[in-house]
Amino acid sequence: MVQDVHTGELLRLSLEGWGRLGETLAHYDGMEVRVFGGIPGEEVVVEVIKHRRDYIAASVVEVVASSPHRVAAPCPYFGPCTGCQWQHIDYQHQLQIKRQVVIDALSGVRGFEATRVLPAVAAQQQYGYRNHARFTVGRKKGELGFVNRESRRFVPIGKCLLMHSWINAALEQLQGRCSETSQLSIRYGVNTGDFLVQPSLKSQEVPLLSGQKHYRESMYGREFRIAASSFFQVNTYQAMQMVELVKEGLQLSGEGLLVDAYAGVGTFAILLAPHARKVIAIEESASAVQDATANALGLGNIQFLQGKTEDVLAQIEERPQGVILDPPRAGCHRSALEALIKLAPSRVVYVSCDPSALARDLETLCQGHFRLERVQPIDMFPQTHHVECIATLSYEGRVPQQPRDCRASPLPWRERIEVRGDSPPSQPSPIEGEGVSPALRVNHPSNLHRGLVLASTSPRRRELLSGLGIGFRVLPPSVSEDMHTHETPKEMVERLALAKARSVSHTLSSGLVIGADSVVVLDGRVLGKPADAAEAREMLRSLRGKEHQVMTGVAVVDTADGHARTASQVSVVVMREYSDEEIEAYVASGEPMDKAGAYAVQDRVFRPAARLEGCYTNVMGLPLCLLIDLLKNTGLDFDPQDRVRVPDECSRCPLKGAA
Repeated sequence: MVQDVHTGELLRLSLEGWGRLGETLAHYDGMEVRVFGGIPGEEVVVEVIKHRRDYIAASVVEVVASSPHRVAAPCPYFGPCTGCQWQHIDYQHQLQIKRQVVIDALSGVRGFEATRVLPAVAAQQQYGYRNHARFTVGRKKGELGFVNRESRRFVPIGKCLLMHSWINAALEQLQGRCSETSQLSIRYGVNTGDFLVQPSLKSQEVPLLSGQKHYRESMYGREFRIAASSFFQVNTYQAMQMVELVKEGLQLSGEGLLVDAYAGVGTFAILLAPHARKVIAIEESASAVQDATANALGLGNIQFLQGKTEDVLAQIEERPQGVILDPPRAGCHRSALEALIKLAPSRVVYVSCDPSALARDLETLCQGHFRLERVQPIDMFPQTHHVECIATLSYEGRVPQQPRDCRASPLPWRERIEVRGDSPPSQPSPIEGEGVSPALRVNHPSNLHRGLVLASTSPRRRELLSGLGIGFRVLPPSVSEDMHTHETPKEMVERLALAKARSVSHTLSSGLVIGADSVVVLDGRVLGKPADAAEAREMLRSLRGKEHQVMTGVAVVDTADGHARTASQVSVVVMREYSDEEIEAYVASGEPMDKAGAYAVQDRVFRPAARLEGCYTNVMGLPLCLLIDLLKNTGLDFDPQDRVRVPDECSRCPLKGAA
């Protein structure tokens, strides 16, 4: 019986097809077996790694009948590591498999034909292409390595064949010297020689500089600054090919508007700006917008908008000539696709790293009068099952009538822009002290009240403040967030909230400025926002199964007389016993860079909290009840009746009666 299968047992199987994560599939006594290291059509002997509830995880130990596409895997860690899935497959066959994966995923799209999926673009470098490594650190000796996906066993690594040679040289220097952390990230600029090691390592045994906030990479002669928390393609060589393919698909004339959604650090927007009259680049991440704005120095036809793609697309009135969609792995928000269909751009190029999400979104776009012209797979990740796709679409519906001369006034939300490149000198720069090119931030579209300013770039705080039903502007503060010696957490959050508000109020002549700062307090120790994925993992593990406090300081400054009011609020959060696998999945989603710990309470998938005592909006970063009291104390005539939106989780909120 299958119930008797145990770890280490050997099974003889016939491999049937491919699984979702690059494993092969078989069946044993009616149960699915997911086999690492196989090729469909082979007969193999496998060793059972784990017997899970829904499947058996196994690894090939002997090939009885071999596929003609099998080759010897060059890496000594292939199998125990699981970071590479396909080193044992001839590279040309890897490309064929990836094309077929895309064809299978898109088979349900209306009007789709398999011939529209072109042969995959091969990588010039099949090994040594990765510019980014994320290592787990062994608990006993501080070794660097990876964790097996199924067994969860730690595998020390002396050299990773996928990594650039510089990263492997750094790995050798750091090996056994990083026990002060549980995760280590190394990023390298293959065209610049610049690098970044995170987190900051204090040990004197560490021979490399660490803790850098940014590193620099160059593409087509243009240098890009990339923050530790910002996304950049891990394969620089293939990323350059991708830019050419996107440009080809857009068919830019040089006269139209180009919209780059999910713009990241501005790679597509900046490199394609010479081929468009104007570029609007949309990005939600504050750190990425800061990088992109700095990267665009000298280019006068790009404007960066910090906000959710679905919100900003819905406010654009000029019909773009082209739109680039390059969303996270989960794909586009449905509202973003609906806004895009209303915009009806002439051409859309969709860059995707998940064929299933791509298929879902293409189905929606094709129902909205777009025609799928072709899909070009490009191999960004040789030796793995991952495949990137560049889908090109053209609009074939009725062109919507333009409401006015959009060329003369291309930004209909002009009155709702907080930071402009042509702002008067009294307006603060989007990145304090850098004098960079225009960066725009769009706030809630309801009646803008220019007397109220939020000194924060946090999307959560912006969303919560929007729920009060009053308009406001967003201006980024410029404040060092270091904790002072002998300072309590309460003193710290109130001081920083006030400092943020004052850093913005000094640039204004009137109005009220709101500042806020939140921290997690665990066993008396203050935890701030994680700088990168490694710190997010470490923070989530330290909080697992424990009770901690979330403390938020709020300050309101009246710019007319400089008078300020500050207060703070505390909530208690008990985290559940989530697994390492759940942490990895959450980190891989790209969400936790400012949401690890209690900041992840609102995540509907991860759901890390077992219990919360106190104000829910306080945990999210802006306690609404406390803020309303402070605003009223400043003399603001504010009545939230019938306007305030309180999250459902705030079951005992005193504002519920006013909602």
